[in-house]
Amino acid sequence: MSEWIIPNWPAPQRVRACSTTRLGGVSAAPWNSLNLGTHVGDVEAHVVQNRQRVVEQLALAAMPQWLDQVHGQDVVRLPADARLPRADAAITRESGVVCAVMTADCLPVLFCSKDGSEVAAAHAGWRGLCNGVLEQTLAQFHCSPADIHAWLGPAIGPLAFEVGAEVRSAFMAVDAQAKAAFRPAGEKYFADIWLLARQRLQAAGVHSITASSRCTFQQSADFFSFRRDGITGRMATLVWLR
Repeated sequence: MSEWIIPNWPAPQRVRACSTTRLGGVSAAPWNSLNLGTHVGDVEAHVVQNRQRVVEQLALAAMPQWLDQVHGQDVVRLPADARLPRADAAITRESGVVCAVMTADCLPVLFCSKDGSEVAAAHAGWRGLCNGVLEQTLAQFHCSPADIHAWLGPAIGPLAFEVGAEVRSAFMAVDAQAKAAFRPAGEKYFADIWLLARQRLQAAGVHSITASSRCTFQQSADFFSFRRDGITGRMATLVWLR
């Protein structure tokens, strides 16, 4: 497959976006090969080279603005004052500024306004998704949710994402229709994180939603997966304005 995944969404011409795979980098196992995370035990020099490859091959105007992700709901407006903002989502109206989130099973979600004036990226693990990181990101846009496109990137799929009853209960406490996203598996459940995200976005007023449906857990040759491997690398999902 290609080293890059380009979102299949109806974004305006000036909006550019991409999700990386594990292919095309210099890191050795178990981070092989395009690991973009500095916090997972990989050789720092390899991560620096991998990040520079992304900049060069995507012809980015600047290095992506990496976040200190904590499975929360905070959204930072870029460019930010801090070198490594603590947040799980980023938004910008400035050309050449790259919003980025890193994942290895969690769901990356990209947003753009239909007029092409604003873009955002959110890291949605189940905690952040349940607690409103997508809604918090939408709230930062200058337009209404009805005027926003959303894209759901590669994540752990519904045949692999096993969770406890407490996760199901947490989602259903917010929205009863979340029940449709959980399939019994003994005393646990398989969760469909794409459906959960779609439900939350639709409830918030977003109508234009597309998804990649690529499972990071099952497709080991293409993606890092924390659930599958434990020690592993991180992909990045990026969005920016030309």
